[in-house]
Amino acid sequence: MTDLKPGSVVFENVRKDFGTFTAIPDLSITIEPGTLVTLLGPSGCGKTTTLRMLAGLEHPSAGRILIGGRDVTMVPAHERDVSMVFQSYALFPHMNALDNVAYGLESSGYNKREARERAEEGLAQVGLAGMGHRLPAELSGGQQQRVAVARALVLNPQVLLLDEPLSNLDARLRRRVRTEIRELQQRLGFTAVYVTHDQDEALAVSDRIVVMKDGKIAQEGAPRELYEEPVSEFIADFMGEANVVTCEVVGREGDETLIDVGGLQHRLRARQTANGKAKLAVRPGSVVLNPEGASGLGGEILTAAYLGDHVEYEIETQVGNFFVIDHSVERSFAPHTAVSLGFRNRGLALIEA
Repeated sequence: MTDLKPGSVVFENVRKDFGTFTAIPDLSITIEPGTLVTLLGPSGCGKTTTLRMLAGLEHPSAGRILIGGRDVTMVPAHERDVSMVFQSYALFPHMNALDNVAYGLESSGYNKREARERAEEGLAQVGLAGMGHRLPAELSGGQQQRVAVARALVLNPQVLLLDEPLSNLDARLRRRVRTEIRELQQRLGFTAVYVTHDQDEALAVSDRIVVMKDGKIAQEGAPRELYEEPVSEFIADFMGEANVVTCEVVGREGDETLIDVGGLQHRLRARQTANGKAKLAVRPGSVVLNPEGASGLGGEILTAAYLGDHVEYEIETQVGNFFVIDHSVERSFAPHTAVSLGFRNRGLALIEA
């Protein structure tokens, strides 16, 4: 797998219709070679349809798709120089790991000896050296996933496509395997397009995230940008929980915006915003709780739940209810207790009203 040749991906004004239903109205995306870009969104947002068009399993109704600068809009799937890792892994149960990886190579014209050599190299690249003799049933879910990745990569595709690749794994194994996929992508430098509905997964593996809604791009950017600078209530809530409340923009000082939230004034970095009513997204961990009487936004504890390393609160205030995650477990507030809320410097964003 030393001769991987990462390619770029470009969608130019792509539309996809299914009869009278338009799943993708007008999509334009550019993916740089050697990067991992995640298509993220709820069910029905168009991410899987986008991946299938890139794979050649669906063809656009309009627009162009380019891979490595080559127009592949109407090129059959087997001529596109892409490989896909499926949600189900799709390993042959009667073949051992080595034969599973070698199968595609032999089908592509490699002789048996060369195919097996390349397959052994592929298994070593994903940390499975010496395990080629095992059948899929003798491998863990994470190991099966790595066999599927090796089988795709030994074909030296310009682009690797991953369709919900961790959905069959339990939560603990998902965390480990997503780290392995990210480390492998960075080490080998292949281009990858990754589809998931899991926000944590997207944040952990991606160079860039494209969040989709109703077949359109709701926002795209680096993981930190999407989490810390959401442009809409949908993004703020989808990329981790957020409390969305009304505030007042009262002025600017340099690159900071001064806001008023129920009498509590706070400065934050924000895009240019006119004075007046606005919406503020506040992450649950960005609220600071103090006893009643401290300066801040007054509130009352509605519920409190101790979860080991943090306490979760629902708090009623004059601007709306807040869901708060407080890691100060040595101090907790009981329901019906009056408290004062303040904000940390990070985890707040002005969003579209």
